[in-house]
Amino acid sequence: MTILAESLAWNFTIWDWGVLFGYLALTTAIGAVMTGKPATIRDFFLGGRKLPWLAVSISTIATEISAVTFVGVPAIVFGGGLEGNFKYLQLGLFGSVLARIVVAFVMVPTYYRREIYSPYDYMANEIGTRARTVTTCLFVLGGALAQGARVYLTAFILDIIIGKSFFGTLADQTGIDTQIWCIYTIGVIAILWAWIGGVSTIIWTDLMLFLVFMFGAIAALIAIVIHLPGTFFEGVATLFREGYHAEGSGSWGRFTFFDFDMSPARQYTMWTALIASVWGGLGAYGTDQMMVQRIFCCKGVKQARRAVLFCCFGQFITLTMAFVGVGLFTYYKYFPLAGEAAELVAAKRDRILPVFVLEVLPVGMRGLVFAGIFAAALSTLVAVIAAYSQTTLSAFYLPWRQRRQAALGDAALPQAVEDRRMVSISRILVVVWGLALCMMAQVAHAASDKFPEILNLALSMAGYAGGALLAGYALAFFRVKVDDRGFIWSAPLSVLLIFSIVWHDPWTHPICWGGAIILLFTWVVLLMREALAVAELTDWSEMRRRALTIFVRDWPQTLILITGLAIMLWINHYGYLDATMDPVTGKVKYTTVAWPWFTPIGSTTAFVFGFLLARRKERAPEVAGEAQPA
Repeated sequence: MTILAESLAWNFTIWDWGVLFGYLALTTAIGAVMTGKPATIRDFFLGGRKLPWLAVSISTIATEISAVTFVGVPAIVFGGGLEGNFKYLQLGLFGSVLARIVVAFVMVPTYYRREIYSPYDYMANEIGTRARTVTTCLFVLGGALAQGARVYLTAFILDIIIGKSFFGTLADQTGIDTQIWCIYTIGVIAILWAWIGGVSTIIWTDLMLFLVFMFGAIAALIAIVIHLPGTFFEGVATLFREGYHAEGSGSWGRFTFFDFDMSPARQYTMWTALIASVWGGLGAYGTDQMMVQRIFCCKGVKQARRAVLFCCFGQFITLTMAFVGVGLFTYYKYFPLAGEAAELVAAKRDRILPVFVLEVLPVGMRGLVFAGIFAAALSTLVAVIAAYSQTTLSAFYLPWRQRRQAALGDAALPQAVEDRRMVSISRILVVVWGLALCMMAQVAHAASDKFPEILNLALSMAGYAGGALLAGYALAFFRVKVDDRGFIWSAPLSVLLIFSIVWHDPWTHPICWGGAIILLFTWVVLLMREALAVAELTDWSEMRRRALTIFVRDWPQTLILITGLAIMLWINHYGYLDATMDPVTGKVKYTTVAWPWFTPIGSTTAFVFGFLLARRKERAPEVAGEAQPA
């Protein structure tokens, strides 16, 4: 049930709405003017490979930050406890920076050997076309889960402001919650921006988005300090003093940064940052199309490398939001939450920054800070819509169209006509994926109860498929001379394994067993198809002999697959670190491995089984005329 802040919503005046809508209109206009009309899918998805690296980098930062960071980080620091401090920053300042260095100098050059549109095209070129289909599905799965959480976060913030006043009547007449109407309102704006001009529009509008949410973050921090007792500098001193002496958050209070705890159940430790976060960063910044798509828009390797490395400065925004969290803790220590505001924050801690903005900030400033929140959210949502459209076009529509033309003997259309058709299909996909992500936001709402903070929800969702994507790149990069057969089964096995690590409730057991049966059944069907493919259907003796030969040849691999599935099922039933009874709900709470370790576990599983279940092959010769790295 959505908690609607009716009295707080009235604090958002017409002047605040003017700032918010004015920002949205100006950003849309600038994006349309700077982009022009895309004539080809190269323009729509690569920006013609002529965009400046600094614009590409700032766009990437804007996408990475998102409303999850803008709102989630202050909520974590405000909340206190073992991880209610600056420990989260370890993941960024160590893990993300080190990962980007590897991506810039190792992964980026591999993507510029030939003109491709996604990392999944690279994997298809190296290990087989089926790898592109699998990795595209993985990207869609992981991205849909993570981005659904981000849309959900933004929607419940919007619900606080306009839920009752704008959509109350619709909710009463249709029975559809006001938060759902807020979700689809955000989706329509994101679809519009992605529709206008593809990735070029995204990058140029992201520049505006970045400026707005950077200014909004600084404005929120300054506003907190101004409202603390004393002068501005006395307020700064109060913030640092209260943050340092806060109890229950570590030796340095809310400013506690280092944590050398070895427990894999802890999310924000130095070991997690140096191992799991670096590992996960390689997947996020090197194989996630939402982030990598911008790399392909640069003029060459050197420019793309600069764009990746400059993104490290995005950590300053995260640091600023962490200080906002300390400021909120300090402010509400002097002016405790009460009434409706207290109820909102008690129900969901992530509401603390929106509540402060509505309660405390002056007219106009409220609109600006909320514009920053929506800027961060829309930047990420528009980017993932465009990425989904491109990957599905490459992995599914284009191969289908080629097969159809070959089967019907259709003559090739003039290039200009074909380009217009592709751009039109791309825009249709933009609409389809925009609506699909809005639906996933509803799913994220249902899953949010398992995660106290929305930040952990979004980041953990991305880890389900992120490991398998990185494994696909590793199989291609290390040139282990195997085909894509093993990866077809190891990738879903990896996703099931992460699911079994996170969930141990009885209702999850049939899901894991069903997944295991499907994987084993399809494996056996594959072996049977191979047997039938090499024998005449009328020659039953030859068919039986070949079937027996294939089963004998592949029985070690069959045993390997069964072993992997058995391990997954055992983890689902028994593989948790601890289990305690919640005295309030009476349900069992399972302690498992923290979400930063999902990508290392998933990628190791997908790589090892992808190699063991595959067939050896000789590497194809290099394509003549390939562009070499600059």
